Amino acid sequence: MTAAPAIPPPDANNAWRLQTPGVEGWPRTARPDDPNKYFMVSTDGHVQEPADLWRTRMDKRFRERLPGVAVDAQGRKYQKTEGFRPVRIRNIKFEGEDGLRNGAGETPEQRLADLAADGVDAEVLFPNKGLTIWATSDAEFSQAMCRVWNDWAWETFGAYNDRLSPMGCVAAADVDGAVAEIQRVAGLGFRGLSLPCKPIWGPPDHEHLNYNLPEFDRLWACIQEVALPITFHVSTGRDPRTSRGNGGAVVNYAVHSLAPTMEPIANLCASGVLERFPGLQFGSVEAGIGWVPWAIWALDEAYRKHHMFVRPKLKQMPSDYFRQCGFATFQEDKPGLDLAREHGLIDNFMWANDYPHHEGTWPHSAEAIERTMGQLSDDERAKVLGLNAARVFKFPIPARYRRSAVAA
Repeated sequence: MTAAPAIPPPDANNAWRLQTPGVEGWPRTARPDDPNKYFMVSTDGHVQEPADLWRTRMDKRFRERLPGVAVDAQGRKYQKTEGFRPVRIRNIKFEGEDGLRNGAGETPEQRLADLAADGVDAEVLFPNKGLTIWATSDAEFSQAMCRVWNDWAWETFGAYNDRLSPMGCVAAADVDGAVAEIQRVAGLGFRGLSLPCKPIWGPPDHEHLNYNLPEFDRLWACIQEVALPITFHVSTGRDPRTSRGNGGAVVNYAVHSLAPTMEPIANLCASGVLERFPGLQFGSVEAGIGWVPWAIWALDEAYRKHHMFVRPKLKQMPSDYFRQCGFATFQEDKPGLDLAREHGLIDNFMWANDYPHHEGTWPHSAEAIERTMGQLSDDERAKVLGLNAARVFKFPIPARYRRSAVAA
C-alpha cells in the first residue's frame, strides 16, 4: 500500500482541529493505532476526476455545454456551469493542510493510505468536479454526464469496491434512462445510487415534477428491485452559490447547500411513496443531522394539525417512515448526536470524514469524534461510526471487528 503523506503541522486556521477532551472511559477509540479501534466507514468521500473526463468521453453534441472557464472583456476568468451563476475564479493560495486537501486522493492507493492513517476502513464515494452533472434542466444531457462518471468510477474503483465504493449517479427526471442506468450499475456491482435533491434542477417551482408524485413510481420500483440505497448529496438540486458579497461563503454552505437536502427526505416520508415501496432505503449526505429530529417532528406536527388538507392519509407518521427507511450523514454535529438517543435515531445516523474536502475531518478525524461523541455509549458510537453504514451499503466487516459488531 502507498504510504500516507506526512501531514504538515496545522497552521493557525487549522489548529482547532487538534482539540480533544480525550477518551477516558472509552473501551474503544477511533485512533488508527488502537488495536481495539472501531470499525469505521466514511459515508461521504469525494474522488479526484481527471480534468478532461467529460470532454474526452461525452458525445460531441454536448461538449460545448460542459462546465468550463469563460473570460470577460476585462480578462477576468469565471467558472462556467450551465445551471450555476458564473463565479469569479480567484487565485487563492492554499497552504499546509488546506493545500494537502486540494490534491489528496488522486489514486485508489493514495486514498487507502490516507484513509488508513485516519482510522477509516471503508468509504462511500461521490463525484467532486462531477457534482455539477445534475446542474441542468436537460435530463438527457444530465444522464449522459452521469453515465460518463459511472463508467470512470467503476473503471477506477471497481477492483477496490469492498473498501472504496462509488455511488452510481442517475438523472432522475429522465425516468426511462434512469431505470436503464440503475439496472446497469446494479449489474456492475455498485453499492448505492446518487440522485439529485430535486429531479428538475433549479429553484422551487410548483409546476416541476418532484419525488412525492406518482410519475416516479417506476423509478422507485426499479430501485426497490435492485435493492440499492439512495443518497441525496448536498448541492445537487439547485445552485448553492446564491448569496454573494459579505458572508456569502458561510451563507451559501449552510443555507443554500445543506438546508435544501431536507426536501427529498420530506417528499418521501410524507407522500405515501414508502407505503407503496417499503423496501427503499434513502438518506441525505453531508447535510448534517441536527436538523433531522426537528424535521421529522415538524412533518408529524403538520400531518396532525393539517389533517384536513393532507392527502393521502398514511398508515404511519412521517417520522416512522424515516426511522424505518432513512439515514443522514454528518462530519461534526454534536447537537444532532446530543438528540440522537432521545429521538430514537441512533440507527439512522452515519459518520463521514468528507475526505479530502475542507468541510471534512481528515486528517484529524479521531479528535473530531472525541469532541462530539463522548455522550454516546460504546455500542452507539460503533453503530454511528461504521455498523449502520455496513448494514445499509452492505460493506463486509473485516474479521478483526466481527465480534464487537455482533455485540453491538
